[in-house]
Order: sequence, then structure tokens, then C-alpha cells
Amino acid sequence: MSLSKRQISQLKKLIETAQALLAEASDKTPIRKSKIISNGSGSKLTTRRSGKELVAFKKTLRAERKSGVPVVELAKRHGVTKSYIYQL
Repeated sequence: MSLSKRQISQLKKLIETAQALLAEASDKTPIRKSKIISNGSGSKLTTRRSGKELVAFKKTLRAERKSGVPVVELAKRHGVTKSYIYQL
């Protein structure tokens, strides 16, 4: 299968574009997956924690809770619900 000069130049342009996109993607730091949840009082941006981050986060919440920090304050500070903190 022989390609014309035009087809070859189009393929080269596609390859250059793909390489530029890959280079740009590797320069960026990974971003956590987040989504906006709409509830009755308004929308809220939530993030997902990895396994190690989640374990450390739970330990931090438990320690703060044992030291007497109110649940409402913890929920606002860390961006979680009050029920989540009570479940720990």
C-alpha cells in the first residue's frame, strides 16, 4: 500500500499532535477525581481519597474527635458530612 505525499504529511501531523498531547499530559500532576453533588442545600465538590490517604484521614478525624473538637467543626473543616464522622 503506497501513500500519497498528502497522506504522509497528514499522518506526520497526527503523530506530532499526539506527541504534543502526551508531553503536555505528562507535565501535569495527577488530579484527584472529583465531582459535584447537588443536595437540597446547594452543590458541593467532593473528592475521592486513595487507600493510604483514607486511612490517615480517618486516624486524624478520630484523634481530633477524641480531643473534643465538635463534629460540626470537623465536618466543615474537612468537607465531609456529620454522619460520616459519627460512623467512625
